Amino acid sequence: MTPPSSPLKSAGWLLGHLHDDRLRVLDCRYALSDPLVGRIAYLSGHIPGASYADLETDLSGPVQPGGMGGRHPLPDPTDLAGWLGSIGIGNDSVVVAYDDPGSGQGFYAARAWWLLRWLGHREVYVLDGGWPAFLAVGGTADTAEPTCAPTTFVPDVQPGMLATAGDVQQRPAGTLLIDSRAPARYRGESEPLDRKAGHIPGAVNRDWSGALDGRGLYRAAEAQAARLDAGEAPTITYCGSGVSAAPNLLARELAGTPLGPDNRLYAGSWSDWISDDRRPVATGPEEPTLPGGHPDPEPEDWKT
Repeated sequence: MTPPSSPLKSAGWLLGHLHDDRLRVLDCRYALSDPLVGRIAYLSGHIPGASYADLETDLSGPVQPGGMGGRHPLPDPTDLAGWLGSIGIGNDSVVVAYDDPGSGQGFYAARAWWLLRWLGHREVYVLDGGWPAFLAVGGTADTAEPTCAPTTFVPDVQPGMLATAGDVQQRPAGTLLIDSRAPARYRGESEPLDRKAGHIPGAVNRDWSGALDGRGLYRAAEAQAARLDAGEAPTITYCGSGVSAAPNLLARELAGTPLGPDNRLYAGSWSDWISDDRRPVATGPEEPTLPGGHPDPEPEDWKT
């Protein structure tokens, strides 16, 4: 599937297209620390015509026993397609998702973007700069919920965008494994959400927040390429639960590698990885790697 020319839309573009018949807007604001924050923000004021997309109930599936699949498992494609249709998103819709980077909520819109691309939808974008950018160009807040007529969304699932734990363990030589969490979590110095601290052996750390500049805008393609430092290598990207990895997947597409076999998400991520105690855990800074990107099996800080 050929990606669109850019996964981003500017606030100015959105403001000028708010009344387009095919446009649908998703408000993805959320906070892991308080699941009601996003809904309250939406009810207090949102982009006119936007529907609210809740990370837990709309953009994730049910958590599985034992933690398999991670803290935010992918929703069933049929269920996700049904929800999209229920809020008026069909296969011909132009979808723009936004969140609030200024409040540290800069990865939820990218999660929605990735999910729709996973369902085979081409015309889906992230609003660059999110809610603050829309207000900065003269956009006004609305409190009315939209009344779009339900439609049908037919999914065309793209399995090549996904990696499993087995794919991570058996990744081919030359594959770069990217951990998108904050450096302290990667090193195992803190872990506020999961029962084990550390990272998958052989992973490099590229904090998702580095994809954005100080204004909450995505950095240019050249800066993304330099930051990710993946070159031509295929990548598998993960985070804690498959959500904050999304900005790095988008950044990699900005840098020229579209979602697909060379730019995959390990959706279960760290919280799925540690659901099986037989899988190794590493701590500390990036460990040495063998040629081709495989982890050196000797570092003393491996835990089994």
